[in-house]
Amino acid sequence: MRVRPGSTPVGAAGILSGVRLAEVLQRSTEWLAGRGSDSPRLDAEVLIGHALGLQRIALYTEADRPLTDDEMATCRALIARRGELEPVAHITGRRAFGRLDLEVTPDVLVPRPDTEVVVDVVVEVAPEGARIVDWGTGSGAIALSVADLRPDVTVVGLEQSAAALAVAQRNLAAAPELVDRVRLLESDGMTAVVGEPFDLVVSNPPYLVPADLERYPALRHEPEQALVAGPVGTEDHARVAAEAAVALAPGGWLVLEVGEGQAEAVEGILATAGFADLGRRADLAGITRVIWGRSAPPGAPASPGS
Repeated sequence: MRVRPGSTPVGAAGILSGVRLAEVLQRSTEWLAGRGSDSPRLDAEVLIGHALGLQRIALYTEADRPLTDDEMATCRALIARRGELEPVAHITGRRAFGRLDLEVTPDVLVPRPDTEVVVDVVVEVAPEGARIVDWGTGSGAIALSVADLRPDVTVVGLEQSAAALAVAQRNLAAAPELVDRVRLLESDGMTAVVGEPFDLVVSNPPYLVPADLERYPALRHEPEQALVAGPVGTEDHARVAAEAAVALAPGGWLVLEVGEGQAEAVEGILATAGFADLGRRADLAGITRVIWGRSAPPGAPASPGS
């Protein structure tokens, strides 16, 4: 990266003390862009705001103030971590998802905007008073968001990883208005709820293949078991579909997040498992992100539009 004479880029070399906030923000943006961030300005705003305890708007209303040595050191450390492609949510420990502000650690996937499309579909199709299970809840993002948006439903979040489940439990504790309607259980698949009937099963299962971890180095900071399904990538979709077919009440829904290019394969998995009225929905990038279906009795209402 090209810098002005006398300036020092953010990163291993650090930030010179006494520099105005606006300049620190600009240097950080430029340095992160050169380190592979796909949203360098936003990353710099979030991390510098976090380091200084400022809202993003204050980065501009206080743009001319110089930073102290301690403030510089804190900014330098956070920006350097992002330069190694560590997720911003891991650095700050928080991630906004829907209307919630969730704790995030390296034990869970970082909730992504794509998954909010999954929540949208669940909120639309779940019948009144639905009993819902979130297969592989991770941070609790889907389970808590669905319960937040649909006060009439109850949700069980299932998670195999005890460390991930602890994160979800803390997120639930931070939303006391949801505690009476959300249960979080350690479970390998749906083993902890065998025999319980549900009206809807939702999951954002692992759907990558091992080579994807080499292709996307930023993913090394997130738990591999929550990312990689196997050599095909749809192995966990098949497992969820098989378990959901047993657990769902007649007419129950199955809603799955899918990876790019997996829509037709996952539709085939659902059809083989006995699901009908299949639907799909794209994310904001136009990539099919959600596949759903149901074991529907005659005369049930139609599926929502894709």
